[in-house]
Amino acid sequence: MPTGTQSDVTYRRSLATRDAAWSMAIARSLARRDVTPNAVSMLGVAFAIFAGAALAITPVVVPRAATLLIAAACVQLRLLCNLLDGMLAVEEGLKTPTGDLFNDLPDRIADVVILVGVGYGVRDEPFGVALGWSAAVVALFTAYVRVLGGSLGLTQHFVGPMAKQHRMFTITLAAIIAAGETLLSLQARAMVWGLAVITVGSLLTIVRRTSRIAAELGR
Repeated sequence: MPTGTQSDVTYRRSLATRDAAWSMAIARSLARRDVTPNAVSMLGVAFAIFAGAALAITPVVVPRAATLLIAAACVQLRLLCNLLDGMLAVEEGLKTPTGDLFNDLPDRIADVVILVGVGYGVRDEPFGVALGWSAAVVALFTAYVRVLGGSLGLTQHFVGPMAKQHRMFTITLAAIIAAGETLLSLQARAMVWGLAVITVGSLLTIVRRTSRIAAELGR
């Protein structure tokens, strides 16, 4: 739900789902019911908090597999809210003066609570909690570098390999695999590997985005 002097395209990542019939239908339905983009953004945070909490309690909850699958579903619902708030703001013309604030800040909260929740969910594994916090910190930096480019009057670069949707896909996949590990009585490793992939991938994303900003400034 960006506002400002630059075009909406400059501030938005390219998403094929934005042009899908089902997403446009949901956005139109929400607009007819006077649902605001900011409300959808905050709903996304609620889903993220629920996902993070579910992931954090997986070592002590029964059934663990079901909890992991519920968390994975909440992560995807968080992404759905991220999609719909922008569509309500831009496609449905419901931008607000506080749109930029509600577009970006809730995403940062959601990233932290989910990734830290994963870390505490694997707290019995070596470096589990540290990996969760590390993944959260570098995820914040990927967003910081993107917004920094915009603040300098340049393009906001959404390139990966570990942009927001990639991080959430990784967590969703890891949670599903972890549920399978539980059901098959296998050693739990998927969530730890998921955090490691996100941390390394986010560091690479920071480097790629920074190099693009530097190249634009050089031109």
